Amino acid sequence: MTDARPGTITATSYSGNAANALIHLYRGESYKMVSYRQRLDNTTNWAVVTTAGLASFAMGEGSHSHATFLFAMFMNFYFLRLEARRFRSYEIAHHRVRVMERFFYPAMLGEHVDAGWHQFLLAELAKPRSPISIREALGWRLKRNYLWIYAAVLIAWLAKLAAEYPAGAPITLETFVQTARVGTLSGWVVFAGVITFYAYLISLAVSASREYPLEDD
Repeated sequence: MTDARPGTITATSYSGNAANALIHLYRGESYKMVSYRQRLDNTTNWAVVTTAGLASFAMGEGSHSHATFLFAMFMNFYFLRLEARRFRSYEIAHHRVRVMERFFYPAMLGEHVDAGWHQFLLAELAKPRSPISIREALGWRLKRNYLWIYAAVLIAWLAKLAAEYPAGAPITLETFVQTARVGTLSGWVVFAGVITFYAYLISLAVSASREYPLEDD
């Protein structure tokens, strides 16, 4: 039997073996998605627990340095990078699942679909590649979870600086900034570094705005 439209396929175009192979591929990729989803959640949990632990340590004693929060910013960026890489791997499986949901299952339900989708899927299997860049992945995980974590760290850091403000000293911006001194680094340098870092994070989150591939065709 031939299809009614040239260049299209339906359920009649598939042998039993081919259909079963694609169904098993779909199940395997769906399982990968679940596995990577759990790994993403684990990484976020690590960031939350680490932040809470460091914040408790820093705020627990007045003698503990505010630099603990700077270390928390660094650790959270490490977790963010790790999570972004996992997210890209997750998106590889997600992309394949969406391809099969877009073409294979509609064909199984009697709809005529573009026969060229097989070559597209074969190319994806031959050379796995994530549909999003590392910058987009960083931005998406930031918008999803880490901006809230970083906001909490920033607020806690400022609160720690306020707690370390010299008692009885006149309230001035200069004095407040200098409470951020770390070793030989002046408070202005530390503040400049934090502001630059947060500006970078915000730029990642803003630039990550995109539509998922295949959704706008």
